[in-house]
Amino acid sequence: MTTPPTPPAPPAPPTTLTATGLSLRYGGTPALDGVSLRLSRGVTGLLGPNGAGKTTLLRVLATALPPDRGDFTALGHDPATAAGRLALRRTLGYLPQTPGFHPDFTAFEFVDYVAILKELTDRAARHREVRRVLADVDLADVRGTRIKRLSGGMRQRVALAAALVGDPGLLVLDEPTVGLDPEQRMRFRELIAEAGEDRTVVLSTHQTEDVAMLCHHVVVLARGRVRFAGAPAELTARAAGRVWSSAGRDPAALAGWRTGTGTFRNVGDPPEGADLLEPTLEDGYLLALDSDSRTVTA
Repeated sequence: MTTPPTPPAPPAPPTTLTATGLSLRYGGTPALDGVSLRLSRGVTGLLGPNGAGKTTLLRVLATALPPDRGDFTALGHDPATAAGRLALRRTLGYLPQTPGFHPDFTAFEFVDYVAILKELTDRAARHREVRRVLADVDLADVRGTRIKRLSGGMRQRVALAAALVGDPGLLVLDEPTVGLDPEQRMRFRELIAEAGEDRTVVLSTHQTEDVAMLCHHVVVLARGRVRFAGAPAELTARAAGRVWSSAGRDPAALAGWRTGTGTFRNVGDPPEGADLLEPTLEDGYLLALDSDSRTVTA
């Protein structure tokens, strides 16, 4: 019996954002040091410790901050030129780490204000768009409520609605789930996953579980450099054979902590005969941060 031929793999989605050699210093301190990326449609998670350069990178991608060196193009636009920067901003949604709310505005008024800034000049069409994005983030029932009276989770959803105005092709989100309770974080994950179905989303987070549940691609940034770029499963696989259980914290481990069972989970180079454990994305992330000797570009 003839074995049927293996069907060809589906084509990779086209690249929507390319960055080469992005560098930026604050005084004498490098915030970005030769960052290169190639991103496509879907959700990319940006992981890294405090001070890694994540917010600086997102501000550069959102055209809020020009790099000292390097360049990038997104959705076919080059923000190094005035025309390219304007064109990209027209199809860009940006949720900064600390949204600049006007607390006396209602949710509707705030999103409408952002829509005006995005040049949605027809009042009737703009109001339809504002109602649409507020409904998309489940805030239709509170659109007339002042922002200062909304919960933290609702305020984050208002900020996401503002970022979604105009159906942007590129969505840049800086720590969107910070401060949210588990139920709010789960709802936010649903919204971000939906947003990534037909656009490019770049999501900065400290939560490795957000990346594991949401992201098609992950970039680990440390000291302004890319330490890893690839699929979440590839980052997890880096920790295979390097996670083990012991009765006490192994002093040779890169990291180790007591688990709920009373045993210790250790990450690093295991001793001979160690009781190996199944690795997680967080284990791979810890090991990527320890790999300071090389840079991998996306």
